[in-house]
Amino acid sequence: MKLRLKTKFTLTTSLLVLGVVALTSTLYVITLTHQVIRQAEDRAQQVAQKVFFQADRALADAVKEGAAPASESPADLREYVRQSLFQNVGLHTVIDAELGYGPLIYEVTIVDGNDTALVSSDARLLGQAVPLRIPLKQLAHSNFVDQLRIIYGPPRVYAVVLPFNLGKEPFGEIRIAAQTGLLRSEVSPGLRRAGWFALGAVLLSTLLAAVVSQASLAPLARISAQLDRISAGEFDLKPLESGDELGQVSTKITQIGHQLRGVREIFSTLRENLNQIMSGLEDGLLLFTPDGRAVMVSPAVEKFLGVPADALLGRPADEIFPAGHPLRQALRLEGNQFAPVAAAEVVLNGASGADPGASGSGRRVGLSVQVITEGGTRMGSLVTLRDLESLERISTQLQLSERLAALGRVTAGVAHEVKNPLNSMRLWLENLKNALPENQEIPQQAVKVLDTEIDRLDRVVKRFLDFTRPVELHLQEINVAELLAEVVGVARPQMDRARIEPVTQFPGDILTVNVDRELLKQALLNLVLNAIEAMPNGGRLTLTLARRGEMAEVSVADTGCGIAPEHRSRIFQLFFTTRPGGSGIGLASAFLIVQLHNGSIDFESEVGRGTTFRVGLPLAL
Repeated sequence: MKLRLKTKFTLTTSLLVLGVVALTSTLYVITLTHQVIRQAEDRAQQVAQKVFFQADRALADAVKEGAAPASESPADLREYVRQSLFQNVGLHTVIDAELGYGPLIYEVTIVDGNDTALVSSDARLLGQAVPLRIPLKQLAHSNFVDQLRIIYGPPRVYAVVLPFNLGKEPFGEIRIAAQTGLLRSEVSPGLRRAGWFALGAVLLSTLLAAVVSQASLAPLARISAQLDRISAGEFDLKPLESGDELGQVSTKITQIGHQLRGVREIFSTLRENLNQIMSGLEDGLLLFTPDGRAVMVSPAVEKFLGVPADALLGRPADEIFPAGHPLRQALRLEGNQFAPVAAAEVVLNGASGADPGASGSGRRVGLSVQVITEGGTRMGSLVTLRDLESLERISTQLQLSERLAALGRVTAGVAHEVKNPLNSMRLWLENLKNALPENQEIPQQAVKVLDTEIDRLDRVVKRFLDFTRPVELHLQEINVAELLAEVVGVARPQMDRARIEPVTQFPGDILTVNVDRELLKQALLNLVLNAIEAMPNGGRLTLTLARRGEMAEVSVADTGCGIAPEHRSRIFQLFFTTRPGGSGIGLASAFLIVQLHNGSIDFESEVGRGTTFRVGLPLAL
């Protein structure tokens, strides 16, 4: 549980006061306890002296009155002393007076040499053997903790002993007893006073500390509110009008806020530029801190790892590339630390490459690791993931674009040169047809065949010219999902005849692009018709629309026979076809149209399972 500064200040002050009060009270209780025990010991010795003097006087009075022991035997002598002391009123008066006056005196007893009670304030002890009690001096010399433990424990009796003689021979002892219960009754009021004093001091100090902390820390609350507003983006704040240190801190915070505003604007611009650059990268980039946590991840990483870039931020490298991951060994990852890797190549299985156990033809991925150091200190690591097949496809598409351009120039010239002779041949053929007699079947049949072939050749020349003629784009912002639905509607009759099930997967949000609607419709229709022709025995045609960074991606997937590996590099070439009766223009035309819109087109195919064409188009701003 986190405590506020005010609470900490109040508690600290209260604890300090409590410590001081506890120490003071402890010293007071120690002094009080020692004083009570010493006072009890002194009082017992005084009582013992008084009783001794009074007993000595009682024996002297007995001698004056003519009393004497019956014989010199110890028993008669003991009985004589007992009778003399027991019958002396003054001795009993002294004993009663001391018991009544001194609250610390528990018992007064006079015993003979056999520890038999001759006189006692406790009538039950008369004539009985009195056990020896612990000397009160021993309690007085104990430490404070033992004294309190004994005083507040079970009742105990301690004694002060004064021996006395009869003549020159030891005869007995005067024993003055003190009970711990009587000592406790003397110490307890002092303890209560110390406890109440400590409680009052703590409560008063807590109250004063709360008031003082409230007054002292009030500017901190305003400074905290100032920081909250700065963190919320409000940088134009006035500092506290105070001349003390807190006022100076508030002024400096205001200055920092002004600086943060400028830094935030610069950082926001840099971040937008960086996001735009990162979203346009085909390579996957991951930047790690010295302790191996990802602080920058490009959107393209998702196609390599199968995890969105946002989900990887802040995660350690050991979690992103766990044990058993196909990239871990190539990255030379130990714990969360990378070793430099100039270049390496790994084949990832599965659609995304994230699942090493997934089935599929595999994707060739190139990777490199650059360890960033400054002054010999490790600052971080940059991991680059590159789709080698995509690079090869881009290279192939560039070569294909160059070939199409060159072929376009050649075919345009050839078609132009062929067009004029065809026109002349048609004119002369018409003249020949009119000049031949109608009853000559063989010449008429030959003329008819020539006319048909000239028409076919003329159509071929027109297709050449249409493909190579410069296209003027009529751009407009369109909804891609609506255009795809329109394409499906146009191709519906062919799908029904081929027993093909259409499946559409469109996102909830609207994706728009700036394109020539009719041209893009023709390109997508070419891809759909090509997929239908790849499934002569029926199947499923899936059209998917998704957002990939700043691009709208359209996928056309079929469950046909797939494209043979030896044909994949030529699939977009003009006039290349594997279908009998095909023109070889549809995919080349779709490729050209996508290129004209600054888009991209590629495909994935697996023999026996089907083909997926993907078209990427820049989203409308």
